[in-house]
Amino acid sequence: MPKGTAQPPEMPSHQAAGPASLTDMTVQPPHDAEAERAVLGACMHGPDVIDEVRTMLDAGDFYRPHHETIWRALLALRGEDSPTDPIAVSDLLTRQGDINRVGGIVYVHQLYGAPPSASHAAYYADIVRRTSALRRLREHGIRTVQRTQEPGADPDEIRSVIETDIGAERERALASGCGRLSRYLVDGWRFVTETGADKEPLWGTREKTAWASGESLMIVGAPGVGKTTLAHQVILARIGLQESVLDMPVAPSKRVLYLAMDRPQQIARAMARRIGVKDEAILRERLAVWQGPLPATLDKEPDLLSDLAAAHQADTIVIDSLKDAVSTLVDDALAVAFQNARMRALRNGIEVMELHHQRKALADAPRDQRPALDRVYGSTWITSGAGSVLFISGEAGDPAVTLHHLKTPTGEIGPLQLIHDHGHGTTTVDPALDPVTILRAAPGGLSVRDLAIAQTGAANPDRAAVEKARRALDGLVKTGLATKTEGIAGGTGGGQQARYHASARHIAVVS
Repeated sequence: MPKGTAQPPEMPSHQAAGPASLTDMTVQPPHDAEAERAVLGACMHGPDVIDEVRTMLDAGDFYRPHHETIWRALLALRGEDSPTDPIAVSDLLTRQGDINRVGGIVYVHQLYGAPPSASHAAYYADIVRRTSALRRLREHGIRTVQRTQEPGADPDEIRSVIETDIGAERERALASGCGRLSRYLVDGWRFVTETGADKEPLWGTREKTAWASGESLMIVGAPGVGKTTLAHQVILARIGLQESVLDMPVAPSKRVLYLAMDRPQQIARAMARRIGVKDEAILRERLAVWQGPLPATLDKEPDLLSDLAAAHQADTIVIDSLKDAVSTLVDDALAVAFQNARMRALRNGIEVMELHHQRKALADAPRDQRPALDRVYGSTWITSGAGSVLFISGEAGDPAVTLHHLKTPTGEIGPLQLIHDHGHGTTTVDPALDPVTILRAAPGGLSVRDLAIAQTGAANPDRAAVEKARRALDGLVKTGLATKTEGIAGGTGGGQQARYHASARHIAVVS
């Protein structure tokens, strides 16, 4: 074969022997050539990638013999602490006389560009490992059938051989770095320092986080209160078309996959209010939209979210809406199955946002009544596994709604009085209830109780409202937007509450 040929031989590394009826050559054993190419290409991007996947794979796990040869070359180069890029791999294969057998220099260089992301090498390696295990189990099955057809076959002996084979497979899985009992194991120090304790939020601040990295965000509400409107603004911020939502910063993502399962045409019309021709390039590159039902529900295929994200090179998935992704939401077992799917995606580095509905029986609850998690539709396990739950209360189509933070990764946000501009698809915090606006309008400053009265409209705000006002004012002091004058303890002449004033810097900036 010429040196530059990019089409290597397509014969399997290992093929079970047996009658034609059992090893029909038209039906190939389980394998995934694309995953094999992705693993090899990712390993050429750096030695650290090889270190990550070498404990997961043996050379025999590759179905294609030329892939097995290239894998051995990569391990040899890594063992010598040499570069593992396509030039180094091609040089070694040439010196070994194997370059033509693997498809030539061109094919080696093609492998370098095969993986959508080198950071997902372990995921691709797991696919190769699983298909290799299936091939071995298939071979055990073929040999078992062959033994049952031999003259004088002994069932006890066959069972003994089967048990030995299965035991060997089990030991192989456990010894592997991705065996099911050690696959996601890390030591205590890595767990504490690397799992996410010190990550910047995706939306919000460290003190008040609406969406934490590595945890799902759920936006809940009745139909028509603006769940999709708010979600679209966060999505557009994730792809770089705006910097903040509700005055809170949003971290950028690489690519968002939007699962528009519930009325995709209406979702498209809603999003069209926020974008224009100038945004075409970004939308084409950084936003992918799935229209209509998924190939399967997430309770039946828990890896589907991760597979979709990998297929479309997305690091963020938006589920619109949750009722269309699970067979039923009221069954605890299926809710736990969905939580499994959610966690598999998060574990693979995919950020998840979910749009969901409230219970119909409670849809007419007073707006000023604080909702609770039991107002979210479905099994309690749906919200138990969520990292953050935002609840929008109001009437369908109403431009003024209230946002409650029912489950918080850090400090509680709000309640916020929101104003939807349905014509433009934007949402803002009602300035009349914004602590900064209220404080700036009070030349003599505010006490904690003053702010609580202004925000609730109640002459005697309850303790919860007072504490929220205190946290809000202390937060403004911490960020430099306000100053605090300490109060005076009570006595025969009474006491004086601490007062807060808008900082001179903030007033100058606003004016």
